[in-house]
Amino acid sequence: MRAEIQMQAPVPSTGTATKNLVELVIERAKDSSKVAVTYKKDGKWQESHWPEVLQQVKTLSAALVAQGVKPGDRVAIFAGTSLQWLVCDLAISAAHAVTVPIYSSNTPDECRYILNHSETSLVFVDSDEKDAKQVGRLSRIRQRIGECPSVQKIVVFEGDASGDREMKLSDLLAKGVAAEKEQPGAFEERARAVKQDDVWGFVYTSGTTGDPKGVILTHGNWAYHAEATQKIGLMEPNDSVMLFLPLAHVFAQVVKAAWLGMGYRLVIAESVDKLLPNLIETKPSVLPAVPRVFEKVYNNVVANGSSAPGMKGKLFRWAFKLFDEYTEARMQGREYSSLGFSLAKALVFSKVRATLDEKLGGNMRLFVSGGAPLSRKIAYFFDLLGFKVLEGYGLTETSAPCSANRPEKIKIGTVGPAHPGTEIKIASDGEILVRGPCVMKGYYKNPTATAEVIEPDGWFHTGDIGELDADGYLRITDRKKDIIVTAGGKNVAPQNLENTLKTFPLVSQAMVYGDQRPFLVVLITVAEDVARKLLKDKGVEGGTYADLGKRPEIRTAVQEIISKVNEEQPPYSTLKKFEIMEHDFTQESGELTPTLKVKRKFCSQKYAALLAKLYEGGKSSD
Repeated sequence: MRAEIQMQAPVPSTGTATKNLVELVIERAKDSSKVAVTYKKDGKWQESHWPEVLQQVKTLSAALVAQGVKPGDRVAIFAGTSLQWLVCDLAISAAHAVTVPIYSSNTPDECRYILNHSETSLVFVDSDEKDAKQVGRLSRIRQRIGECPSVQKIVVFEGDASGDREMKLSDLLAKGVAAEKEQPGAFEERARAVKQDDVWGFVYTSGTTGDPKGVILTHGNWAYHAEATQKIGLMEPNDSVMLFLPLAHVFAQVVKAAWLGMGYRLVIAESVDKLLPNLIETKPSVLPAVPRVFEKVYNNVVANGSSAPGMKGKLFRWAFKLFDEYTEARMQGREYSSLGFSLAKALVFSKVRATLDEKLGGNMRLFVSGGAPLSRKIAYFFDLLGFKVLEGYGLTETSAPCSANRPEKIKIGTVGPAHPGTEIKIASDGEILVRGPCVMKGYYKNPTATAEVIEPDGWFHTGDIGELDADGYLRITDRKKDIIVTAGGKNVAPQNLENTLKTFPLVSQAMVYGDQRPFLVVLITVAEDVARKLLKDKGVEGGTYADLGKRPEIRTAVQEIISKVNEEQPPYSTLKKFEIMEHDFTQESGELTPTLKVKRKFCSQKYAALLAKLYEGGKSSD
């Protein structure tokens, strides 16, 4: 017997929009001339218009009902970002079932946990192609399906099905075609019957500090975002928006909701690795991205420019030294101008802008940054070049953004004011509280955890620390649970140090550690290409990745970076010791969330012996 979805706390208002997302697809399809989505298939970019998307949703929704999926049943999607993912999601909603997104990078054990906790009855899987260091998604499901008793069917997008519990998508769709002929008006009836308070799905938190929780989100949450996103101008109906983010994450789901609400062209990237060539080929106007993307762009510019030979490299290094002065002044609230900086903008930064603009497709109107904090230095870099980066803030529990900077008024270092209809306030201990139509319904099967974070009057406790300025713009200072309290009683925000370290091209990832310890230490992973180039310039062969961190040239370069960062810190928040890891942090090896944030608790436990070794012998002499 499947568990009922029950309320565990009073529900905040779920929005004012009059249509659910399925009805919005029907509305969009009235304009048959407008392209809904652009995607690559068989090596060529393809287009689907809104009526085509609607028809795919209708057929698959009818197929799910014919297959025996009932209202409230859980249906999981384990696939990469694609048009088929979106169609499945909308078809599940139109069948009054509940979507359970699974990150395409999840391990077999993580899949098993989600399928069992959600009591999923049917799973969509895209293919069995090898994914980074893991086997294909179908193989991962097959490894654990024997331990998932609630799953009745696995539907495979591509490739052959095997055994009684698997079926091909084409076979399922054939059932839908037959069902549509028998009941031609059933889809519209089901669409109209979807209520805003009905559950859309369970999004499992990425688990930076423990086991993931199933966040219950409603159709009203997404209908609200479809409306609010347009009101504040994050996207516009005539935009072309590139989507590469995982659709198992709420950031991408907001992009989906806004797409349905406004009808802009959605461009689906082939993969993260092919993002840059895809941008050149399709020329989108908006790119929603996580900070790691902006960090890589910045670090590539710095690494390539600094290593340029002769006068070109010398001029670049001079310009970026002035940029460092400019950034420091801006962070201190001071204006910065000089004849030299004006020359640098004309001779260097204008060329950097032109090069980046070309690499981004030449049509970029703005970027939206979310999922993790964006370094202020990197934000100032894009601002200096004339690119708008709108940083927003939200959690899975707030169905993504509850605040964001506005195109007409960007305050770097903040995540903007609250979305229309959402309230934000700061508690006495500095914690950010949120109330409004973006807030979740609760945690599935976890009334205790729900009651801990949602007050009876609807205020949600985010676990983040922040402050509001006179204009209502929110500034995040750190995670409440992540704040390090040293043995001397000093509070340190590790994310600030980590973000600063990652502005140096050599540093790929960093995890600062030191709670209840006499001083701070840091685990560092290096950017392999940058490290190899550094060694090559010195006439040294790098060897394996593990060898890189042992080279004295690399250790010296990392120490110089840490020393520069320490110069700007009070004594209690300086980094005394470091260790360079033998492999980069990845999702597959467990250190990163799907939005590329370091799993602090996981890393602290996995590398406990290494961290303990850094404290041997007491305080460093560095």
